Amino acid sequence: MNDDADSVNIGAEVAPDRSRDADRAILDGELVEDQPFPSVRLPWRLRFKRWWQASPRVPVSLKTREQATQLVKDWITAVLRSPCRLLRAVGRGVVTGFRLWRRWITVRDYREAAEESQKLADKFTEIRELTLFRWKVTGAVSVAAGVLITVAAYVWGEVPLWTIGGVACVALAVLGRRKDGQPGRKPSLSGSRALTWTMDPQILVDAFRDAKLLGKDESLRLVQRASRVGDGWSVTVDLPATRKAADVVKHREALASALAVDEIQLMVERVRGNGGHAGRVAMWVADEDPYAKPPLRTPLVNVQHWDAWKPVPFGRDARDRKIDLPLVWTSLLVGAIPRQGKTFATRLAAAGLILDQHTRLYVADFKAGKDWMAAEQVAHRFLSGDDAEHIVALKDWLVELVAEVQDRYRRMRDLDDEVCPESKVTPAMSRDTALNMPITALFIDEVQVPLEDRTPIEVQGKNVPVGEYIGELLTWLAKKAPAAGIVLVLATQRPDSKTIPSGLRAVLGSRFALRVMDWRDSNIVLGEQMNTRGHDSSRLLPSHKGVGILRPDGETEAGADVLAMTVRTYYMPGEDWQEICRRGRALRQAAGTLTGHATGEDTAVRVDPVAEAKAISSEAKVMAELPEPLAEVVAYVDEHAGDREFIPTAELVDALDVDPNVFGRQMTELGCSSERRRVPAEDGEIRQVRGYLVADLRRVAAMQRDGGDP
Repeated sequence: MNDDADSVNIGAEVAPDRSRDADRAILDGELVEDQPFPSVRLPWRLRFKRWWQASPRVPVSLKTREQATQLVKDWITAVLRSPCRLLRAVGRGVVTGFRLWRRWITVRDYREAAEESQKLADKFTEIRELTLFRWKVTGAVSVAAGVLITVAAYVWGEVPLWTIGGVACVALAVLGRRKDGQPGRKPSLSGSRALTWTMDPQILVDAFRDAKLLGKDESLRLVQRASRVGDGWSVTVDLPATRKAADVVKHREALASALAVDEIQLMVERVRGNGGHAGRVAMWVADEDPYAKPPLRTPLVNVQHWDAWKPVPFGRDARDRKIDLPLVWTSLLVGAIPRQGKTFATRLAAAGLILDQHTRLYVADFKAGKDWMAAEQVAHRFLSGDDAEHIVALKDWLVELVAEVQDRYRRMRDLDDEVCPESKVTPAMSRDTALNMPITALFIDEVQVPLEDRTPIEVQGKNVPVGEYIGELLTWLAKKAPAAGIVLVLATQRPDSKTIPSGLRAVLGSRFALRVMDWRDSNIVLGEQMNTRGHDSSRLLPSHKGVGILRPDGETEAGADVLAMTVRTYYMPGEDWQEICRRGRALRQAAGTLTGHATGEDTAVRVDPVAEAKAISSEAKVMAELPEPLAEVVAYVDEHAGDREFIPTAELVDALDVDPNVFGRQMTELGCSSERRRVPAEDGEIRQVRGYLVADLRRVAAMQRDGGDP
């Protein structure tokens, strides 16, 4: 037993020694390096492809399939057009040769030199003799050439005739070719112009020069070669260093005239973002009027359900790109003269929300027609009429919504950060019936009716016109309600400054302007100075029903950097509208979210007097009564002026992004006069600048609110 124990102990003692020896043997051994992996030879096709893509000797137009396809198309086009181009070049060569011969035979250079030296009378005899001599030379050369051609034809047949004719055509074509960098020889006789759009760079340069967008010695740089996009041509160019893309956009009509197309067929945009700069212009020219085609039906007809958080299908632009309109967290203003598709466009925005069973709808139709009657079956609140009782009912709705927004913000403060990370309604919150914060949309058609109503009502112990109070409520909702899940959609056929308060227009996110009477009405809907940026809905044709300029508050298919775009809205006839409303009612019945007017309940709003008294702050009232641009100026002064007594005009122009001349004229008409003062600049130097006294601005604003004359 002891022997076994000893043997075990001995084994235990020997084992560590062996392990140490083994470790020592490994540590003292030689490091064996891994053999390199055997080289794998790539297939010759892959090696050739890599060389083709990287080689500087291969033209860029042959590196990709798309560019090669476009190159082949260009070659085919050039071959097919070559006979016509040859004939035109020969014709220009004949005219040019005749002019050169006439200048030579009339001794024009000698005559001009004599006129400059005031010795024309002394040189008249010499000029006449030289002219007669050159006529004789011309006749002799003509006779000799005719004899030689006749003899050659008699001896060798028709071959010399064809050879001489070919050489003459080539010589005349070379003589009549258009030179690079020159505007080309203009025809002596004017006539109708038609664009044969082959995207010849010289045609583009000529058009820019004719539109006074390029100088005589300036040219364009081709950034993206011409290619077919939809039913038109697209090209991107760089302007010279001294030119701006904004000027091209502003003078789009002149450029369209130079290209001999209607301005509705020409789209000019500044390329923004990482791939653009202030001098890069993207152009698209349609083959024909892109809005003359029959309208497309809305795709919402073919869907059973729609998510309100997704942008609503709204229409298509000139390039036939789908344009979707975001509605959540923003608001929408639709303006147009009668019978241009205003109600149809507003119903398109409503259709997407109707197909979401978790949304709540307020619909006010002051046209008092049947356009919105189908929405009764899904609306939480609904009215149709233009009587005083309907306007007062709208006022009660707005007070109810103001109280709802304030209550939502109070409850969001108490929610967990995972449920409500910010003071905004999220998709999960809007679908949670326990929280009771659904997306709520207010649609008001013919909003000018309640805004113009002067019926007095008592608010905070004072009698004020009900239209003025409704404007204040709408302004408050447009400012603070979107983040709480309230969507405001207003439609009007009278988009003038007296109907829609400037403070309300300034806070409406998305704008859609169909055809209006003049550029002023277009600017009221789209925003100040939009006509100078190439967006003027008064230029739309009367035949363009449902076509308008959309200024979205969010990203669209056209890009996040696009300021505005012309859109043809989808077509949704009455039967499609009724079907969508029936589908929306069925969705709400299945989800148990059908409430209010749609269920036949008493929808009379019981307004809390305390809530009504606190509904509107004094700031909203001040902003709602001031005309543009004074309202924006006062808002900027209150926020940035601080203790300053003087605001430079340049600072206001930059902050408000307006035209200096128009801004100065508007401020003068409102009674605000500018003056010059010495103020310290950013570099510390004292400079004399023109601007406005803060006290004068506030005095004029107070008089405007009181209805007085500054």
